[in-house]
Amino acid sequence: MGNIDALRDWGHAKDYVRMQWLMLQQDEPEDFVIATGIQYSVRQFIEMAAQQLGFTVAWHGQGVDEVGIVDQITTPEWAERCPALSPGMVFMRIDPRYFRPTEVETLLGDPSKAREKLGWSPEITLPEMVTEMVESDLLEARRAVMLRTAGL
Repeated sequence: MGNIDALRDWGHAKDYVRMQWLMLQQDEPEDFVIATGIQYSVRQFIEMAAQQLGFTVAWHGQGVDEVGIVDQITTPEWAERCPALSPGMVFMRIDPRYFRPTEVETLLGDPSKAREKLGWSPEITLPEMVTEMVESDLLEARRAVMLRTAGL
């Protein structure tokens, strides 16, 4: 990972497409900011994904030496969901190659005009989006294991 303390305005494509559709329904074209108006850090995103997988994260080190370690198992289905991970294992490292030369520490949009003029607000929260992403990745990982097991 790169800068895990970067703050971002994370949003779901379904919400953004719905807003785009609402924009296209207007008689006169206008500019709108498509955003949630809520910030989370990349670190928080990682913690949400870990929670969805059934473990908590312990952070050790600082700067480029910081690592994320599997801390506590919180889900009984742990072995089924994450057979390759175990408590105490490093699952995330910082890699300077992923730092952007023109890094913006904080990105936050103001969707108030869209809320006022279009009646739009995001319906899918970041935790819900993370759940959807993790479930999709788990399905893909299971398929890859099945294919590898079958010799393909």
